[in-house]
Amino acid sequence: MSKGFFQVPTAINEPVKSYAPGTPERDAVAAQYQSYFNGNVDIPMYINGEEIRTGNTRNMTPPHDHQHVVGTYHLADKSHVEKAISTALEARKKWSQMKWEQRAAIFLKAADLIAGPYRAKINAATMIAQSKTIHQAEIDAACELIDFLRFNVEYMSQIYAEQPDSNEGLWNRVEYRPLEGFTYAVTPFNFTAIAGNLTSCMAMMGNVVVWKPSDSQVFSAQVIVDVFKEAGVPDGVINVVYGDPVMITETVLNSPDFAGLHFTGSTYVFKELWKKIGENIHNYKTYPRIVGETGGKDFIVAHPSANTKQVATAITRGAFEFQGQKCSAASRVYLPKSTADEILNFVKADIDSIKMGSPEDMSNFMTAVIHEGSFDKLAKYIDQAKADSDSEVFAGGGYDKSKGYFIEPTVIVAKDPKYTTMETELFGPVVTVYVYDDNKWMETLQLVDETSDYALTGAVLATDRYAIEEATTALQNAAGNFYINDKPTGAVVGQQPFGGARASGTNDKAGSAQNLLRWVSPRLIKETFVTPTDYRYPFLG
Repeated sequence: MSKGFFQVPTAINEPVKSYAPGTPERDAVAAQYQSYFNGNVDIPMYINGEEIRTGNTRNMTPPHDHQHVVGTYHLADKSHVEKAISTALEARKKWSQMKWEQRAAIFLKAADLIAGPYRAKINAATMIAQSKTIHQAEIDAACELIDFLRFNVEYMSQIYAEQPDSNEGLWNRVEYRPLEGFTYAVTPFNFTAIAGNLTSCMAMMGNVVVWKPSDSQVFSAQVIVDVFKEAGVPDGVINVVYGDPVMITETVLNSPDFAGLHFTGSTYVFKELWKKIGENIHNYKTYPRIVGETGGKDFIVAHPSANTKQVATAITRGAFEFQGQKCSAASRVYLPKSTADEILNFVKADIDSIKMGSPEDMSNFMTAVIHEGSFDKLAKYIDQAKADSDSEVFAGGGYDKSKGYFIEPTVIVAKDPKYTTMETELFGPVVTVYVYDDNKWMETLQLVDETSDYALTGAVLATDRYAIEEATTALQNAAGNFYINDKPTGAVVGQQPFGGARASGTNDKAGSAQNLLRWVSPRLIKETFVTPTDYRYPFLG
């Protein structure tokens, strides 16, 4: 995509490395893992280009080995948040005026740094902090973040190139201004790429950012900070604070210069933030932009014509990769009575073959859930399913937190399509199955649509094309990302822009130009070359 005299490098999805035994990338990440795991890491906040250490620290412990401390990070008080805001606003004076090509170069360099010298670092930190297997770390922390950075530069160039028509004697042009004020990024634990994207995409468009990462993602967030520093992000453009989320958020949202929220996390927290912004609306200098992606109760619905082995694989991968902690993870499944037993037996065989343990052992398919609160919640629902008469734990159901927060991949079969685990977001390796009568296909599609407040992802598997069309139509509002004959996870930047509606968020599609447009405020400039000197029009005679 060209603009003026500049040619933006065409974005191509970063290839996924295999990490097969004996490969250099496997050896590199294993060595980096060991270095970090035993390194006693000390992570400061980052404000105006300065590393801030308060002495008020919190330990970082891997979910798969929660008694082992890999390091500490420093917590903010209100004065640090206020400093982050004031220095961001000062940095805005120059950053917002920097030519877009210069901003683009910084983030293209960041992508190349992650693809090269920081690849093992960001993957190993993600494996430790978030208990991701090497494959899940690679497709997230390395490849997806690289893709976000490169594709967003291409989308940015397309946005700036989009200009209105001009008639004879005048020139119309649009200036895509950054938002007036500062923006606030609140990022989750589950995807390092989301943390990097929510901050960088706003900065790329000329905005300045105060960033509050998840407490459970601080380790890999620090690698992102290091990358941005080396790539040349100027001091004050992206400021990082850790600590009490209520205090940090209240300080940010009470500022009259607050201009935008970029959020990924729970639906409840997002609604509370929206409510707080509404309460403060008379204090702001501009109407803040609010962009959020929240939870999901994502579905797989199989038609009687579906290939049973394909359905089983979609369930196993969709529900249990990264311990079911993807926003898009399959959480409720609808199987036809004629093939349900065959599909469930395939899934049980898959579960029996799954290895679970530390991500350091790269033969493990699953590791631990993120923290004790998540573990306890999941264990409670599993125990309830074991006790209830209208549900059965068909496979898995075990759990152990003596060393790490390990939950076995678990399949619950419910007799009631509105059973609690068919409706409640669990965010873990627990999937609930409801078996429907084959002759109630259309009724089941209606049930899928009506069961959840969420509408993030969903999948239909079938070989009957009429059934696929029926599902696509009936489930139009049930998922922002809808998959045909595939699992409902694994969106790729540039291929499947990601986001959902209903209680799942504002559906502003991360990984697309649509999301970037939320972080600019266009100004139309009309210039007339020969200006009239007489108010009279010809119709006046």
